Amino acid sequence: MEREKLGSRLGFILISAGCAIGIGNVWRFPTIAGQNGGGLFVLIYLLFLVIMGIPVMTMEFSMGRAAQKSPVKLYQQLQKPGQKWHAHGYFALAGNILLMMFYTSVSGWMLQYFGYTAFGKFEGLTTREEVSGVFAEMLSQPWVLIAFVAGVVIVGFLVCSFDMQKGLEKVTKILMIALLVIMVVLAIRSFFLPGAKEGLSFYLLPSVSKIKDVGLINVIVAAMNQAFFTLSLGMGSMAIFGSFIGRDRALMGESVTIAILDTFVAITSGLIIFPACYSYDVPVDSGPSLIFETLPHVFNNMPGGRIWGSLFFIFLSFAALSTVFAVFQNILSCTQDLFGWSKKKACLIDGIVMFVLSLPCVLGFNVWSSFKIAGMDILSIEDFLVSNIILPAGSLIFVIFCTNKFGWGFENFMEEANLGKGLKVQSWMKNYLRFVLPVILGALFIYGVIAPFLG
Repeated sequence: MEREKLGSRLGFILISAGCAIGIGNVWRFPTIAGQNGGGLFVLIYLLFLVIMGIPVMTMEFSMGRAAQKSPVKLYQQLQKPGQKWHAHGYFALAGNILLMMFYTSVSGWMLQYFGYTAFGKFEGLTTREEVSGVFAEMLSQPWVLIAFVAGVVIVGFLVCSFDMQKGLEKVTKILMIALLVIMVVLAIRSFFLPGAKEGLSFYLLPSVSKIKDVGLINVIVAAMNQAFFTLSLGMGSMAIFGSFIGRDRALMGESVTIAILDTFVAITSGLIIFPACYSYDVPVDSGPSLIFETLPHVFNNMPGGRIWGSLFFIFLSFAALSTVFAVFQNILSCTQDLFGWSKKKACLIDGIVMFVLSLPCVLGFNVWSSFKIAGMDILSIEDFLVSNIILPAGSLIFVIFCTNKFGWGFENFMEEANLGKGLKVQSWMKNYLRFVLPVILGALFIYGVIAPFLG
């Protein structure tokens, strides 16, 4: 079967960026920035993005392009006879499935909140407590949540069922361009709110006093985690798109472009959120409730807030769906490689399985709300497995495989990564990628595993 190809470099960049750009950029980044003092956190985050995120992304792209296979089969093309690296391919597939088991629910929340805002659900609610009640009410309605999850799954696999250039690539281009335009409009609106200057100062200007309150080590660890997780690395989501492109562009340059686009979305999200929070005197460090409880209250009190709130939540929905489409494509490619199914058959079976596997997360907020492990609900458990185990461990395996002679080897990796025009991997990077980066990733993995139990 001839492998599908993306139609353009722009399509590759936007699809790869769409996979990386998701709720983590728009929800997690401003939340963590707010909790960790703003400006200095952003600077440290950018540093780790360069020294961790871009190298691992380049490796994923290189492995995918060299093997021309999905994550479950790419190791068989690159490993030496008798080696067992391919076991990680199944681990990577499990990570994609686990991610979508809760991401479909959160995507449904975003779509529901767009509907709530557009149709005036929050109008007349004067306190944050009343707005919070809307979120609690939403989570208590399992059948409504299930319907939205079903919609996300159906639309996601429907888009992936078409020819890649006419389906995933075309839809993602529209989503991403619309997302970027809406972001810029919202950011400009926030700049002109009363009190916006204070919000921008908190967000962009480093402050030693704020760091002292949180602790420098905590800020560094938070920035390292965010820089790593924002790019969705370690489970082959980028490797699959590497397998769909030609060899006319060097892959480190493409990784830098995608990281810049991803970072633009994350930082612009803060430019929207922090001026609004300061303008309406609401806490910037309110954690995950920032999106579903704090910001609807802000929009509710803002002139024209119904319009601005609707734009904000459709922007969030586009960000979520761009990730859903990209990861569904990865799952689809893996099952096609594993079982030899046609695309239509794979979409049908994968869609049914994905819907069923998404139900525990939905029910974890109502019917199964009493189920906890170490104080974590079902969504938190699934998120912990993906974010704290599968992503860092998978990235560590990719790095070791690409930089050591008992894996693919640095020379093979560099040769593949450097084919074509653009920024290239340099030979002087070898010792850093081989010895230093694995230590950073190993420390991140260990910390991620024990962090929830440190109290």
